[in-house]
Amino acid sequence: MKNNKRLEVHNKGISGFTLIELMIVVAIIGILAAIAIPNFLLYQCKSKQAEAKTNLYNIATLQESYFVEQDTYARGLASLDFEIQGANARYNYTMIAGGTHTGFTAQGTANIDKDGTIDNWRINSTHSLTPVANDCDS
Repeated sequence: MKNNKRLEVHNKGISGFTLIELMIVVAIIGILAAIAIPNFLLYQCKSKQAEAKTNLYNIATLQESYFVEQDTYARGLASLDFEIQGANARYNYTMIAGGTHTGFTAQGTANIDKDGTIDNWRINSTHSLTPVANDCDS
């Protein structure tokens, strides 16, 4: 009899969570994560694409400067003295068409999320930036 009273006194001030309450909290966190993680990955992908867009616009500006001086567009990036800034460049940049009086096309290509899908952007002499293959959409 003494042990039962002692147990009752000991348990009187203790409160806690039930298993069902904990399961509900875990379920709510899971639902929020299922919504938030894909959005985060999309924004992360788009921020990486900003590198390509910025560098391709820089190439277009360099091409226009080259055209003013040479009366033709440069055939390659070496003629433009184009350098990628930063140690962690994700994209490879190439000239697809150039060296003419009428225009040029440059592209940036990368696998930005390492899933095997290529991200490819192009810019031309009218400064029209277009995605050939958008890795963020896949």
